[in-house]
Amino acid sequence: MSVEALPTTTVPYGELVPVTVHFDDLDALGMLHNSRYPLLVERAWAEYWHGHGFGFDGDWAAAGDMCNVIKEMHVSYERPVTRPGRYAAHLWVARLGRTGLTYGFRLCSADGTETYAHGHRVLVRVDAQTLRPTPWSDRARGIAAQLLRPEGSDAGAEADAA
Repeated sequence: MSVEALPTTTVPYGELVPVTVHFDDLDALGMLHNSRYPLLVERAWAEYWHGHGFGFDGDWAAAGDMCNVIKEMHVSYERPVTRPGRYAAHLWVARLGRTGLTYGFRLCSADGTETYAHGHRVLVRVDAQTLRPTPWSDRARGIAAQLLRPEGSDAGAEADAA
């Protein structure tokens, strides 16, 4: 299974990964429930990493880079999603450290032109036995480096603030 980026010229870095909003994701007011935004982004990240050969089959000792924990998550809601359909998660890496990394994201229209929510999430890779921070593999670092947001890029900077 591989993830294909959506064709667009509106994303200068990172990737757009397709996500689908279903009717039952909407709340009583007909808007995407606030808890679904980070869930859709989480699923997009999982698709992205699975598309690069990373996965988890229930064995934490063998999970390698997939054995990680969320240290921080921030979501800012800009406008409501009011109907089911195809959307996208714009994904990038804002900071790549030795044992941690900060992902930036936007939940946006399928073509990347409209932003519904944006934010960031800080992950720390941990050793499955000790649950202490441990370095990312060279392979994961190489893939993550491909998504690094260029220095000085204004787009997405609001997602890294806070």
